[in-house]
Amino acid sequence: MLFAAGLGTRLKPFTNHAPKALVEINNKSLLEHNIRYMQRFGIYDVIVNVHHFASMIEELINEHDGFGSNITISDERNEILETGGGLKKAAPYFAGEDHFLVMNVDILTNLDLGKMIAAHLMTSNMATLAVMQRESSRHLLFDKDMRLCGWRNNNTNEEKIAHAVPDLKPFAFSGIQILSHQVLENIPFEGKFSLIDLYLYLAKSHVLSGYDHTGNLLIDVGKPESIEKAEYLFQ
Repeated sequence: MLFAAGLGTRLKPFTNHAPKALVEINNKSLLEHNIRYMQRFGIYDVIVNVHHFASMIEELINEHDGFGSNITISDERNEILETGGGLKKAAPYFAGEDHFLVMNVDILTNLDLGKMIAAHLMTSNMATLAVMQRESSRHLLFDKDMRLCGWRNNNTNEEKIAHAVPDLKPFAFSGIQILSHQVLENIPFEGKFSLIDLYLYLAKSHVLSGYDHTGNLLIDVGKPESIEKAEYLFQ
């Protein structure tokens, strides 16, 4: 699933007249970049959620026949649901799938998804979250075994702890995750909520692990200053 419903407020003025998924990097939209990124790892069935300028995303997908993938639209036109609510709304589309990939449309990376998927499948973890050692305003907190234990806002020092253990290690979340179907069966929230809040809730009684891909390229193209850098790194 690609999260493409966001308002893209950090990309104004572009997002005053188009969705962030249609920002172009070297003449390809972020949507196309990430659909083709998934294809490199054998993923051809993709759910895309839409809200902001939803029809423009649908038109691009139809014009290019899904860029060679089978695209399903999860329609959030009536209300944007954030990442957690968006996943819950799309849950019926995952029927019969034991595990699935979810990522943000404004992320570009050279992370080897094949290795991450293999690492996830070797465990019985409810979720595997791609993380890196890098500066960020918010960090996920992990124990020595890379089990998710908490979250910290580095600007306010607010913390949310699922497991109070010593020497928690901070990692920045990359907006990429492999989830087991169990996640969809254990969502207690309704309406609009974030995946991070869901993960912290689940981490109290289930294992959610971090997958450290420090050293890979990763650019959040949700900010205008990232576009030029992305065009240099992702040809």
